[in-house]
Amino acid sequence: MAETPKIVAYLKPVCGWSNGVREVLRRHQLPFEDKDIINNPANYAEMVQKSGQPLSPCIEVNGEMVADVSGEELEEYLISKGLVQPVSV
Repeated sequence: MAETPKIVAYLKPVCGWSNGVREVLRRHQLPFEDKDIINNPANYAEMVQKSGQPLSPCIEVNGEMVADVSGEELEEYLISKGLVQPVSV
């Protein structure tokens, strides 16, 4: 199995897309830092600076930014990078 990736998730506390991202990360048992971009303006500014755009969710995986992504898109990215295996739900 691959080494556990370092994941920083720039998410809204209450948001369908953000919750979809959390669900995918939990399903694959990946630890992640959940950065609140609504209640912490510094987190939002950091996300925009790193991703080059203002839309969320944005997920940083091993230093690579995956911007404006749904849970499904994040899962496809993680599988394509060999970080997780497909899971039947």
